[in-house]
Amino acid sequence: MARWLFKSEPGCYSFADLRRDGSTLWDGVTNALARKYLRAVRPGDEILFYHTGDEKAVVGVVKATSEPRPDPNSEDESSVAVGVTAVRRLPNPVPLARIKADSKLASWDLVRNSRLSVMPVTDAQWQRVEQLARDPAK
Repeated sequence: MARWLFKSEPGCYSFADLRRDGSTLWDGVTNALARKYLRAVRPGDEILFYHTGDEKAVVGVVKATSEPRPDPNSEDESSVAVGVTAVRRLPNPVPLARIKADSKLASWDLVRNSRLSVMPVTDAQWQRVEQLARDPAK
């Protein structure tokens, strides 16, 4: 099982929207590297849900429910989509500022390549985000 981070503008589609809907098709990814990562997602993979825009924080956990497939909402033949379902909201959002300030997360693509909308997450990064989510920012 792999782990990932998916980004979404909460005004477009938020974690609350996913919880309400139960599941959705993650589509609309246009960056070539993000698409490459999305093609590697498999059912059962765990995903951190990140709100972009004004919030800039990891807010929840979702799970992939399907293999990657052609994006039905795009005319671009290289576009892919993956089914996802909501798992749980994190106890506390983990803001990007807190992630950037954490030496254990300094090498993460979220810090180094902030415009990437789909990216891998190592086990150590996942565990650190979970730890930060349990400890509210002071």
